[in-house]
Amino acid sequence: MTDFFIHLFHILIIGSLFLYVGITKSNIPNFMYSFLTILGAIIILYHCFKVYKKLKAGMNPWINYIHIFIIGPLLLYIGLNREKTQRFYFEILLMLGFAAIGYHGYYLIN
Repeated sequence: MTDFFIHLFHILIIGSLFLYVGITKSNIPNFMYSFLTILGAIIILYHCFKVYKKLKAGMNPWINYIHIFIIGPLLLYIGLNREKTQRFYFEILLMLGFAAIGYHGYYLIN
């Protein structure tokens, strides 16, 4: 049941957020940059903890590495560079939004 809510959260909230920021690019409200910075830091810290727990349990933390090394730093980069962020990074976030919706949508259905 927990997986259901994780998938739903990523589809409705995270995917939508990434699509919104990726589409509107530097036209987002100023408070969103602070939000993205904080969110990026939380994602990195949370998934570092998850990697520790999974490695201790003998599990493969590959999805957590994606969050630590790609998603978290990307959000930090956009949040810290604000309007100066290059279009390229917004497009990566847009692609990650589609990927999140697709990946979690697939597992929500199956």
